[in-house]
Amino acid sequence: MNIAIMTDSNSGITPEEAKKIGCYVIPMPFTINQQLYFEDINLTKPQFYDLIDEPNTQILTSQPALGDLSKAWKECLESHDAIIYIPMSSGLSGSCASAKMLADEDEFAGKVFVLDTQRISVTLKQNICDAIALAKDGKTPEEICDLLLARKMDATIYITVPTLTYLKRGGRVTPAAAALGSLLKIKPILTIQGEKLDKFETARTMKKARKIMIDAVKKDIADRGWEQFDLYVSYSHDPEIADDYVKEVEEAFGQKVLWNDELSLSIACHIGPGSLALAAAKKYIY
Repeated sequence: MNIAIMTDSNSGITPEEAKKIGCYVIPMPFTINQQLYFEDINLTKPQFYDLIDEPNTQILTSQPALGDLSKAWKECLESHDAIIYIPMSSGLSGSCASAKMLADEDEFAGKVFVLDTQRISVTLKQNICDAIALAKDGKTPEEICDLLLARKMDATIYITVPTLTYLKRGGRVTPAAAALGSLLKIKPILTIQGEKLDKFETARTMKKARKIMIDAVKKDIADRGWEQFDLYVSYSHDPEIADDYVKEVEEAFGQKVLWNDELSLSIACHIGPGSLALAAAKKYIY
């Protein structure tokens, strides 16, 4: 079968990269000061960070309009037999549930398979690369979905932010907690293990937070018994900080970081600039 693999921009896959690896990406919309934007379509990254730097900026994230998603599916099915759509985790957005409802409609039933692997960013990107490899290997859509669902917990990701300002704006923490955290200079470390984003630990400095993430990923790898795994780093806005962290991670693990990707603007809406993430996923050979 000619199977199309599709995701959303919270996978971190840019339009240029999508063309290179052979997938399709639905842009995640967000609103800044009541103006609707799509990353790399009507707003560049420098423009975005200039806008959110203003203290009174109002930021809202949302899911793709069903009309836009339906149009993308219809166009894709003109040249493909089936679509596997893997959006960001259902625990972080309602977009997956909406897509599943749309896929049940008669024109898409049996042709569009919506898969919730409960991942985001680089770990979701790994899903996409694995799905592409499995499709090239001749697996059916059902077989690809079964394999990826069986492996959905074979990944771990931690993220730290230098300030609670943007989490407060997005309603992820209360103003009181954000004020206390700023006073104490707390750097939260968050984790996504399955359905939702949870607080893992806190640190007083970004240097300490970076070390905590390395130790946490090492423990997860050991506890899950992964013999082969890939490492990933993600960041928002500051590639120099990310490059420095890549060196630290590679020294700690004794192997190369596979991807060092910038986080999507839809994610950056909630965490702001200067954030760092470290992830690992069990490696499968195709």
